[in-house]
Amino acid sequence: MFHILLHFLVPGAIVAVFFRKNWQLAYAILVATMLVDLDHLLATPVYDAARCSIGFHPLHQPGLIAFYVALCVMPKLPRLRLVGLGLCVHMALDAIDCQVTSGIWMSTLH
Repeated sequence: MFHILLHFLVPGAIVAVFFRKNWQLAYAILVATMLVDLDHLLATPVYDAARCSIGFHPLHQPGLIAFYVALCVMPKLPRLRLVGLGLCVHMALDAIDCQVTSGIWMSTLH
């Protein structure tokens, strides 16, 4: 449950520090990137507290994470950069959750 709360608190902290002028839009975009977890619906069971998302779910793959990092540096596209930032924060929180709960950074199972 704390992990889910972090998906709201960490974007809030980022917005408070770096996006004070347009905090509502920035926060909405960062939180909207939680929709990446819709790929969990493809798993059986849909939720498994012991399962590491990174490397297991389709939108949590290392290649896509590299793409999310690339989105963060897209010139002249600030909203797309926010999407990339939100996805990177999401993946980092998921990887930390994997480490804390299972002692691994990424799942090697499919």
